[in-house]
Amino acid sequence: MSAIPISLKPFFQEYDINKLSAEKDAHTIIERVLQFGNRQEIKWLFSTYASKSIIEWINQFGEDKLPQPHLNFWQIVLDIKDE
Repeated sequence: MSAIPISLKPFFQEYDINKLSAEKDAHTIIERVLQFGNRQEIKWLFSTYASKSIIEWINQFGEDKLPQPHLNFWQIVLDIKDE
């Protein structure tokens, strides 16, 4: 997995971004990029994690972790149906 883009550093202030692991810290990385990422960072997210993994994260944690407008946006973009 590729290194986390340095442009995301402001969204991980409580972490040493160089020590974050795309594999071990996927939960936090997906959350922050879906909420704060720009086009390039979101492109990186989807090239790093399978769409299925991101959709599973949204289904499991999105309601608690993402602000409603962001959650709604990703549900529309990824064609996630409310259960």
